[in-house]
Amino acid sequence: MSLDFYLTIKVDTGAPELHTVELYSGNITHNLNTMAESAGIYKCLWRPNELWDNPTADKLIPHLEAGLLKLKSNPEYFKQFNASNGWGTYDDFVPFVEEVLNACKEHPKASVDTWI
Repeated sequence: MSLDFYLTIKVDTGAPELHTVELYSGNITHNLNTMAESAGIYKCLWRPNELWDNPTADKLIPHLEAGLLKLKSNPEYFKQFNASNGWGTYDDFVPFVEEVLNACKEHPKASVDTWI
């Protein structure tokens, strides 16, 4: 299992329905869910609809910043949550969180969608 994380926006192209444009997509193994929970960003990344109706990227930014700070301030603590099979490590997760955070900052009005 894995997490697919998307930032999208609806665009009026003149067609009968709005067109969805994908601005960012990222994927990470679900094996990192315990690490994400310990950093306080599991729901933010995996289940944003449980935190907000119609989540947008700007709502995630402060949570991702705080979680990234926690992750970086104590790597050894978070490495205990590395997957024993090697599929999902601290060294995978930190760059993923940084990438998602940067995408959220670049597209703050984008809608957040996930697929687990």
